[in-house]
Amino acid sequence: MDYVIRGGSILDGTGRAAYQADIGIKDGMIAAIEPTIDAPAAKVIDAAGHLVTPGFIDVHTHFDGQATWDDGLEPSASHGVTTVVMGNCGVGFAPMRLADRDVLIDLMEGVEDIPGTALTEGIPAGQWESFAEYLDFLDKRSYALDISAQVAHGPLRFYVMGDRGARNEDATAEDIAQMAVLTQEAMEAGAVGLSTSRTVFHSSISNEPVPGTFASEEELLALTNAVKASKRGIVQAILSGSIGTAGGAIADESEPRAETRLFAEISKKTGVTVTFTVAENPDDIEWWRDVLAITKEENGKGANLRPMVAPRAIMFLQGLTIYHLFMNRPTYKAMAHLPLAERVAKMRAADVKATILAEKDDPMADQVQAVMHFFRRGFEFSNMFPMTEPVDYEPHPSESIAAMIERTGIDGEDLLYDLLLKDEGQAIYMHLAANYFHGDLAATHEMLVDENSVIGLSDAGAHVTLICDGSNTTFALSHWSTRRSRGPRIPLEELVAKLTAKNADLYQFADRGRLLPGLRADINVIDLDVLAVKPPRIVKDLPAGGSRLVQDAQGYLATFVAGRMTRFRDEDTGERPGRLVRSVAQ
Repeated sequence: MDYVIRGGSILDGTGRAAYQADIGIKDGMIAAIEPTIDAPAAKVIDAAGHLVTPGFIDVHTHFDGQATWDDGLEPSASHGVTTVVMGNCGVGFAPMRLADRDVLIDLMEGVEDIPGTALTEGIPAGQWESFAEYLDFLDKRSYALDISAQVAHGPLRFYVMGDRGARNEDATAEDIAQMAVLTQEAMEAGAVGLSTSRTVFHSSISNEPVPGTFASEEELLALTNAVKASKRGIVQAILSGSIGTAGGAIADESEPRAETRLFAEISKKTGVTVTFTVAENPDDIEWWRDVLAITKEENGKGANLRPMVAPRAIMFLQGLTIYHLFMNRPTYKAMAHLPLAERVAKMRAADVKATILAEKDDPMADQVQAVMHFFRRGFEFSNMFPMTEPVDYEPHPSESIAAMIERTGIDGEDLLYDLLLKDEGQAIYMHLAANYFHGDLAATHEMLVDENSVIGLSDAGAHVTLICDGSNTTFALSHWSTRRSRGPRIPLEELVAKLTAKNADLYQFADRGRLLPGLRADINVIDLDVLAVKPPRIVKDLPAGGSRLVQDAQGYLATFVAGRMTRFRDEDTGERPGRLVRSVAQ
């Protein structure tokens, strides 16, 4: 054996209760699971008192650009993730003519808040045009975990229709036929799905909605039939109500419930699985409950819908090193270029503070305006909290900034200004923008335990200075199984199954997601007693000197990818066994 993981409490991903056994690893595979393995091993991992699970599968990431220059793929690699799915939300970088590269970078920058300068410098130019060539490029690289990619509706539509597609004009029959051909070719080359977005809140930095946002049922059905013809893959969609209720090519444009039925009909007609995002949002807080009910009803009639839910509140972060409420006020903007320590010193001056608090925002650049639009939607001091260590993602309302305001009698912006200066300007605060409108995670619990839901929405690789949810897997396991004190918990075996086997089944990854002899040795050894998420920190490691948020975990004794140990005691070992995963015909 190459490794023996000895004496762990095994949660195998099937939903079965934990049992104690040894696991033997050889040649990248699980060679044996036995009460005791006596065969000699090159290395033994003592897992006594620890959980042993399959590697986690994160089905909603945006590493499409990062995977072309980075092999570590943080933040996912730190959080027990051994396989990711990229190409979500209808955005990506293939197919792509060289002349159109800037347009797709503009789109990714606007939708996913990844600096265009980093994408421009980091993504090699002229290395691919077709989706198959993009996969071939990725296939030459190695990573800390496995990657897979979906073909995205946005670049596909722009490639076929040019500016007409970017302006979301109606596709002609010829346009639709060409997109369908390219979709089938991409799927047969190894794409694991097709992604599309229906929300107008996904837009480029030029404020143009993602190409395909208003696509007709005819267009969506044709592309889904192309997925069907490839005999592999699924459709991933962002409903108009996932972030806000505007948008959608349906009779009532504010009705995500109707969109759910639209995708149910497409699924029933094609037999293709459709997964779509579901969360509370400030425009229609209860819509998710109706959508889950419709899903159950339609699945009973032959559809295969899988609502994708986040295991915690979807949040935006504030801090002087990232976005914050005062960043577009003239006096602050004049000092924004200064090193943090100098900025903090200036901001502590009473006259500077008074001036900034009295000012109104300057006009904002398109990208900043789009981000700040998200940032302010649903913003209340009542859903803004300090980030503790370890981070409490289900804080009590008494810990909110609003509660501090009430206790101190200080004006909200006045108090927030001082809070941003704490820890010499390094302090970060979280604005719980979705899934937290009742002051707890009760709605999230209902979504998680729904029989049809899958766990996702980490957005790892995206929103690099606004959101840091790549730690969702660590949080889900620690909080919902043992730490939660404000409502019901979820059995460990159910959580592990949703983080592993159910996501593997969703994307038809037959060789992973369970701990069974003959499957890939993608494995986590976890100390659940100390498993926790640390506060985000800013690092400056993107191309062109760009910054991003990363978030560390504690409690991973070891993570294996294809039988090689990529992390040991929460540290990167430098091993890079991860490769591109291509879909196969079913």
